[in-house]
Amino acid sequence: MKTLIIIPSRMSATRLPGKPLLKINNLSIISTVFKKATEANIGDVIVATEDKEILDDVKNNGGNAILTDKGHKTGTDRIFQALKKHGDDKIDFIMNIQGDEPMINIEDIKNLNKKMIEQEANMGTLASEVNQDSYYDNPNVVKVKTSELLDFQNFPMAINFQRKISMIKKNIYHHIGVYCYSKDILEKFVNLEQTDNEKKNKLEQLRALDNEININVALAKFSPIGVDTMEDYLAIKKIMEYKN
Repeated sequence: MKTLIIIPSRMSATRLPGKPLLKINNLSIISTVFKKATEANIGDVIVATEDKEILDDVKNNGGNAILTDKGHKTGTDRIFQALKKHGDDKIDFIMNIQGDEPMINIEDIKNLNKKMIEQEANMGTLASEVNQDSYYDNPNVVKVKTSELLDFQNFPMAINFQRKISMIKKNIYHHIGVYCYSKDILEKFVNLEQTDNEKKNKLEQLRALDNEININVALAKFSPIGVDTMEDYLAIKKIMEYKN
């Protein structure tokens, strides 16, 4: 089974424009994520971007990038166009890794890919334990409810994705925005209309559940910090440069 990793990235982030090219250890965030994805060694890796600056940075650092159209509604639309432009008919699975998470754990990527192949799943994602009670009420921390208690061996279904949890907290985990799709399901997904539930909650994955596409969830060992603000960037830069 053949997996292609695609990393969507663009310069025009609302809260921190230009963040893909901010540097950690003298390497841009987007090229750092590309390097991590490559080190997972599960398949080819490409960056999908509408910005020539990102394309040039990735290529100048030895990576592979594809220029996509501007104006895609979602990162999933962008990765689907990149898949078509990549043109490899033998791809079985497409993994979507966020371009603003330079601390993504390689073992978690490998584990998700392994479970997708073993179970021939349609769609899969990652989640970690909720390690702060304040996360339950924080709308910026997306939570996933699973059909059973998560462990490192199983791959249960997601029942729902929520921004706030007020009552029962059983089988609730911190969702990590890494997705893996079978090629057929990715094509089906991007051709579905956005649902009211998706638009109301601003959670693209709800479109899948609303259309009865199963999403399996693998337990992650590590919950990466995404770069959404300058404060996030400075904190991650400090951690990663200190490690080196």
